Amino acid sequence: MNRLMRVDTRALSKSHPDIPGVDTHAFRGYRSIMRTPAVAVLRVVILASLFPDPASAACEDLADLVLPGVAITALEAVPAGEFSLAGGRGGAREITDLPAFCRVAATLSPVEGSEIGIELWLPEAAVWNGRYLALGNGGFAGSIGTNAMLDPLRRGYAASSTDTGHSTPGGSFLLDEAQRIDFAYRAVHEMATQSKRLIRAFYDRSEDYAFFSGCSTGGRQALTAAQRFPADFDGIVAGAPASYVSHLQGQQLWMSRVGYQAGGTPIPPEKFPLINDAVIAACDLDDGVGDLVIENPRACAFDPRILLCAAGGGNACLTDAEVSTLASLYRGPVTSDGASIFPGSVLGSESGWGQMTGAQPMALAVDIYRYTVFGDENWSYEDFDAGRDIPYAAGVIGEALDANDPDLSPLAANGGKLLLYHGWADPGITPYSTVSYYESVIDTMGADAADSIRLFMVPGMGHCGGGEGPGTFDAIGVIDQWVTSGTAPDRIVASRSRGGVVDRTRPLCPYPQIAVYGGAGSTDLAGNFVCRLP
Repeated sequence: MNRLMRVDTRALSKSHPDIPGVDTHAFRGYRSIMRTPAVAVLRVVILASLFPDPASAACEDLADLVLPGVAITALEAVPAGEFSLAGGRGGAREITDLPAFCRVAATLSPVEGSEIGIELWLPEAAVWNGRYLALGNGGFAGSIGTNAMLDPLRRGYAASSTDTGHSTPGGSFLLDEAQRIDFAYRAVHEMATQSKRLIRAFYDRSEDYAFFSGCSTGGRQALTAAQRFPADFDGIVAGAPASYVSHLQGQQLWMSRVGYQAGGTPIPPEKFPLINDAVIAACDLDDGVGDLVIENPRACAFDPRILLCAAGGGNACLTDAEVSTLASLYRGPVTSDGASIFPGSVLGSESGWGQMTGAQPMALAVDIYRYTVFGDENWSYEDFDAGRDIPYAAGVIGEALDANDPDLSPLAANGGKLLLYHGWADPGITPYSTVSYYESVIDTMGADAADSIRLFMVPGMGHCGGGEGPGTFDAIGVIDQWVTSGTAPDRIVASRSRGGVVDRTRPLCPYPQIAVYGGAGSTDLAGNFVCRLP
């Protein structure tokens, strides 16, 4: 059974009246006296009698820790193999393969009106690897990502996650200034700062290295940390970052509206597989391997007009108006004079466009504009005009929410490493936005930036995973190795599973390199590919 740790300090004071300084207020006197050399042996005897498990004693010892702006709301010493994970998409379940750990729940209040919920899981000292790992969120967050903390804990990391300061469904919380700033950048920074203090208190030493890993909103959080707080983490993983919020969410709104605005024609969702099949057929063999994956979409030459109906219509072809809409989706939103505002969708991502191009736009994008750009809960997406509203949004919310600063020299000077990755088949966040950001970093910092920042594009992978291509890889292990060894990764082996069995591996290459088949051996084995410039 999980054990909630509580100590009756009044009973302790009565039991040991000869120990000066023991009082009933937050156990502080007891802690200070017990740590003096004169009573070190007595401290061991007392703690051993109260808590036979040393990890439980260390967990309870956090109860008297006083940190400004931090309220510890729960402490739980969890024995090895006995953890119940409540709620979540999978429902309540018993986890039997975790080491013993101290589960800390706390509320952080750095400013008035801010209530940032966090959990920090601290493995017992015997299995702690000396590292701290903070995990990112998805969407609008609003809950602590305990599922994401399981695997790091198994690997010996002290792990934390935050609700980013709210528990409200949807984006209405963004109307509150404190909660908006917490979500934008403050919550992750405060979580990292206070988690490190708790780690020092629990283990009597600081962590050797601190890491952050997140995808989508977590990817934005990662880039925000790299840009605003370059000393918070030694290594950062940013997957499919939703970082250019003012423009990205504008492009997502535009994807839905482009087919419904005046003169537009929406493409029926049942035609997206038809389009994707045609794109794969046109571009799959560009890399010399027929695997239903486009290795380098930017080299793909696909003309949407090959799908134009010869006469009539039907689901086996596109009307002229639908072809026009398709070309617009690939191009992205433009100004009235045709200048690009934000890149469009990537060839090979069409199978996932259904949720992006329907009559009802993506709810997150609507709420970002409704509650932050316009601050009006009655604002309607039907009033959205990309050429007008996206530049306006940048001026209103860009300073707080956009994470597109290309100058990462403070991170590099601090010895920090940033691992970027993005699936080439991501239908929700265009991979071109991450490529563009990385290229802006190299342009700003020079080629030496690759010693600290690298981008790995993942052919065939969707949004933060899934898809036809191998997209499973150990990003945390890669960033850990990079930071601790000082050697930047020159390839990452990714895998794909079918029916629980790995059926393909493939190297991911540092951008702009791509994986090239050597001409011999199975095309399902990573060892038969090399990384080269296209």
